[in-house]
Amino acid sequence: MFGFCGYQGSITHQDFAGHKGTIHTGDVQWMTAGRGIIHSEMPAGEGAQTGLQLWINLSSQDKIVQNFSSIFTMQRMLIIRNLFDRIEPRYQELLSDDIKRAEKDGAEVRIIAGESMGVRSPVYTRTPTMYLDFSLKPRAQVHQNIPESWNGFVYVIEGEGVFGKPSSSPSTAHHVLVLGPGDGLSVWNRSSKPLRFVLIAGQPINEPVVQYGPFVMNTEAEIDQTIEDYHYSKNGFEMAKFWRSQ
Repeated sequence: MFGFCGYQGSITHQDFAGHKGTIHTGDVQWMTAGRGIIHSEMPAGEGAQTGLQLWINLSSQDKIVQNFSSIFTMQRMLIIRNLFDRIEPRYQELLSDDIKRAEKDGAEVRIIAGESMGVRSPVYTRTPTMYLDFSLKPRAQVHQNIPESWNGFVYVIEGEGVFGKPSSSPSTAHHVLVLGPGDGLSVWNRSSKPLRFVLIAGQPINEPVVQYGPFVMNTEAEIDQTIEDYHYSKNGFEMAKFWRSQ
């Protein structure tokens, strides 16, 4: 599976099954690759195009073998598949105005996946996942509970904040912080400017990963079979033979 969240500008997407659409500022697209899909994303309009793309590995128990999703890539084609997976590609799209929000004491969160401040996102994820878009006013702070066994990280989009412990050094825009053991994350905005960051966490599946180009599977043999299926337009890639992005 993968999810794309647009932060500035617009992106047009299409795939070989005929799905088309445009993601605008603040919108979210969540795609499950299923048994295989080829798709493309391109900037729509002039000006800067900014967004975040998250790829999520799914358990082989859910789809016989590994599944994953992806969202948003500019100026290139993405090829995604899951060997022997019988689930068809699936999209979930949320307009910015439809994304669940919560606010408390100067901290606002857009709940793209998972739950925060007692509000849950309608987005379905096969692997339990938390994708939260936080905005903190100056001097605000927030604490987010996270299941203790999950892995997680933070990406700072704008401003600077203190993450984890009050004594930690501030982290600024475009930095990634990998979360350590624990059951939650505390964040302080001690600056005079707004802070924006995403908190992403998920339940570990503890399975092997083998990656080759855009293909992600569990074994070398599955990668070899996937490449063959792609080249010969079979086992999920039948519609790719004559498809060209526009």
